[in-house]
Amino acid sequence: MKPSSMPMRASAMNFFRDHITYVIFLAITLYFVLFAPHFASVSTASAVLRITAIVSVMAIGMTFVIICGEIDLSVGSVASFSGMIGALLLDQSVPTYVAALLVLGAGASIGAVSGVLVTKLRIPSFLVTLGMLSIFSGLALTITGTRPVSIVDDDFSNLFWNGSFLGIQAPIWWTIVLTAAGYYLLHQMPYGRRVYATGGNAVAARFSGVRTDGVKIFAFVLSGMTASLAGLMLAARSTAGNPSLGAGLELDVIAAVIIGGTSLFGGYGSIVGSVVGAIFIGILGFGLLVLGLSTSIQEVIKGAIIIIAVSLNRR
Repeated sequence: MKPSSMPMRASAMNFFRDHITYVIFLAITLYFVLFAPHFASVSTASAVLRITAIVSVMAIGMTFVIICGEIDLSVGSVASFSGMIGALLLDQSVPTYVAALLVLGAGASIGAVSGVLVTKLRIPSFLVTLGMLSIFSGLALTITGTRPVSIVDDDFSNLFWNGSFLGIQAPIWWTIVLTAAGYYLLHQMPYGRRVYATGGNAVAARFSGVRTDGVKIFAFVLSGMTASLAGLMLAARSTAGNPSLGAGLELDVIAAVIIGGTSLFGGYGSIVGSVVGAIFIGILGFGLLVLGLSTSIQEVIKGAIIIIAVSLNRR
């Protein structure tokens, strides 16, 4: 082998190693394009992006928390609770935009409480957010006696789900806008550098002047806000606030973030990677459905591929 070709080969191997998730993503997508009927179409791409928008939005907020070295298990229940609150506010004739802002504010407050408990009382985030999951699952069920609340506000439905602009549907726009905002905050702003420093080595970051507690609290605030936005999207999609709409979503969200290359131990990750991870899970589920596999087999295959993708990414 020529000496000049060795750096090129090493560079190619490094690229493959550093982007293994994207290689797997492209390979599985290509498989579905070749073997799943009518998978390769604009309508399929639009459907997948629309389906994955909710997980993508939540994954953006979760990325900040996990890079900080923490975790937020409450996002699914916060989404359910937010959808219920949004539906109740609309039922009381609160204007659409006011109701949306109030719900987002509630989500931010919930995240702030979690962040304060984690940072000031030094309770592990796993336990704090597990407790929050239980609290807000129960509240979502209690406030209306487990009954869904119908939404008849067309402006609300169009804003968060049914509307479109320039031929692109509303949930896809929310994904685009949140991805751009999250990317700018994490990769271009001083706060993003503090997030990486906090997750990489909190002690060293504190000695360098980084207020790590404040960084973590704001990360939980972002996670709570994106969970609330996802709850509004869920409510708009089903035209009702339903106490169980967000149940289990936290697992898909965490899987999307980890598949996207974010380290579960903190200090490393990206917004775009998390969104790609969410789309990966969506394509996997949609492709298996198009192939006609039963739901039980879909779950087995999807779980196995997710484990393989994360394992390769970890190595």
